[in-house]
Amino acid sequence: MPRTDIIKASRRNLLKGAGAVAVGSAAFGASLAPTGVALAQGAPAAKGPKLLEMEGKAKLVVLGDKPLNAETPAEWTDDDVTPIDKFFIRNNGLVPDAPADAKAWKIKIDGEVDKPMEIALGDLMSRFPNVSYKMMLECGGNGRSFFSPEARGNQWTNGGAGCAEWTGVRLADVLKAAGVKPSAVYTGHYGADPHLSGDASKPSISRGVPIAKAMEPHTLIVFKMNGQDLPLIHGAPVRLIVPGWAGSSSTKWLTRIWVRDKVHDGPGMGGFSYRLAKTPIVPGSKGDPKDTVILEAMPVRSVISFPADGTKLAAGTKKLDLRGHAWAGENEVKSVDISIDYGVTWKPAKVDAPPNKYAWQRFSTSLDLPSAGYFEVWAKATDSKGVTQPFVAGNWNPQGYGGNPISRIRVLVAS
Repeated sequence: MPRTDIIKASRRNLLKGAGAVAVGSAAFGASLAPTGVALAQGAPAAKGPKLLEMEGKAKLVVLGDKPLNAETPAEWTDDDVTPIDKFFIRNNGLVPDAPADAKAWKIKIDGEVDKPMEIALGDLMSRFPNVSYKMMLECGGNGRSFFSPEARGNQWTNGGAGCAEWTGVRLADVLKAAGVKPSAVYTGHYGADPHLSGDASKPSISRGVPIAKAMEPHTLIVFKMNGQDLPLIHGAPVRLIVPGWAGSSSTKWLTRIWVRDKVHDGPGMGGFSYRLAKTPIVPGSKGDPKDTVILEAMPVRSVISFPADGTKLAAGTKKLDLRGHAWAGENEVKSVDISIDYGVTWKPAKVDAPPNKYAWQRFSTSLDLPSAGYFEVWAKATDSKGVTQPFVAGNWNPQGYGGNPISRIRVLVAS
């Protein structure tokens, strides 16, 4: 690899383990990054990330300005329910104006239904049972930065995910009221977010899900987040939550659900958008969009939330308390194993049961540190189907979906 490529790769990899948090120690800069790429001697220091400046939001790491996309640093994922201010932002278009009267906001249900309807949010809230669940929302490109060579799109680490408490009505209840026809196959979702071009005739994105997933009782039309009215940046006044699946299906600023007799073909459903290669392709190659399948459930993932990457511990420290969260799309997390010797040996962590389906799960343990010096701490989650996290992001694809390598942090025990 040419020296300039080593420098570029090292800068990128040094930022991966903790949502682009500076390590704060020259000792780390000269040592191996968590992915095993050495920082070239004499390379300039990596430039710090751009941080979000927005009322009501913490200083998330900004990955893109137009559309706005910002991720949550790993050490901010320690809450059992992600606070609104720390929750990641993922947009595909521009943010629409807030409605003057949220309860007058209209949602249309049409297509393969017996009784098409257009219902105001206020009527929706009063007509159907309200439910609340703690559930994951995760960007389909979460983990994209771990692919090599670099895939297209915002370079998410593990910070494009959060677990909020969502309150709304079951999409299934609304679809049943509309009378889903036997011909129904798929939904198509539309929101009010303007296209980046400003062309009002173009949806910024329009994805959907199979009818079976739309009718799953945890798939919700939501209007509250953590007990508060849904904030505008997170889709107010009303949005979909399709838990466990790529977040692009969880349409913000929801205006329409089109029930279709075929797989939806709106923007974001074709080409390589939210699709995985059926046949493994050579990393960095163009691939064939005809040889792809739709990205549905997200893969098993773990994130170490404490301590932060780059933590320096006092001399004589013998114990390291560790915790984090893990989740697994449609499945539960069965186990999380921890290693401090590069995977030679593993120790099982305690894994808490989820409060409900689709919530993330806390893992925790206490590690014995054998000496002073530099350690990498690795976390590897395995789901209820026996699928575990790989050591590196595999199954490379042009848009970088499904990158879920083991979580890693670095700690330094002073001599």
